Amino acid sequence: MAGIELYAERKRRHRRTWTVAAIVLGVVFMVVGQLAAFYPAIAAGFISPGDGSDGWPQLAYELVAAFGLGSVLVLLWAWLFERRGPAALGLNARGPKRFVRGYLVGLAFLLTVIGVIWIAGGYVVEGAGAFGSAAVGAALLPIGVLLLGFIIQGSSEELLFRGWLMQLIASRHGLWIAVVANSALFALAHAGNIEPSKELYVGLANIVLFGLFISLYAVREGSLWGVCGWHAAWNWLLGLGFGLEVSGTVIETTPLITDLTGAPGAAWWLTGGVFGPEASFVTTAVLLIGTVVLVVRGRTRDHGVEPVPAEA
Repeated sequence: MAGIELYAERKRRHRRTWTVAAIVLGVVFMVVGQLAAFYPAIAAGFISPGDGSDGWPQLAYELVAAFGLGSVLVLLWAWLFERRGPAALGLNARGPKRFVRGYLVGLAFLLTVIGVIWIAGGYVVEGAGAFGSAAVGAALLPIGVLLLGFIIQGSSEELLFRGWLMQLIASRHGLWIAVVANSALFALAHAGNIEPSKELYVGLANIVLFGLFISLYAVREGSLWGVCGWHAAWNWLLGLGFGLEVSGTVIETTPLITDLTGAPGAAWWLTGGVFGPEASFVTTAVLLIGTVVLVVRGRTRDHGVEPVPAEA
């Protein structure tokens, strides 16, 4: 299936970045976006590097500025060098409908994971949610701001990995190589989130599995909008809905629903330990089921899933 175009028909004027160059450029886009966002903020004293003392306003700035700048670089490269617009990267028709549907599906997946861990005795309530706070408005403010932040952050990662990189690899090497390669690279981008541990290794394996699932979701839909919504919903509800770790990161603010923590004596493989539910075997099972469903329901050809043609 080499030569496949996932989201839009290839025009004669379009260029394709070489695979190795695209991987290197992907790292450059992420690093430059981070540096361009952080250096001015550090110089202004808004962000304190390395001491972990920053609060939710600094996190919101990181999600919007650093990830947003990375997305701008991807779009500029695709436009100026590859001569392709956003539709060729999956940002095509019916964006709002697909995004909202993906967001709701992402919420459902996360609620399933949290619910199963809760029923299995993995969590206890540590505190009330925002509506149980004495200052509801103050508690809801960071939740709302970070909702936007996670939409930009999740969508930026999807644009880079599933929008730009996956379709480039698919156009040269075939769909399944593209799906596996972008999923592995996506996991490597999270490898430094916590110290090496069993939680980190299971978490990275689950992130690979997430990459497989979300890649097949994008291929089946023929669009990037749905997976942008899915990714944003998962991260936001995980960190802001229940106060749990998001890939090892804890957001220090009152959660929307309730503040959960691991139950005393709960197994790390159930709760995910310091990495959070993304390192839980419950997440493994849920993502495996979702991936199998997409493979079974997807239309197949000789070597894998046939993408649904995308609207212009």
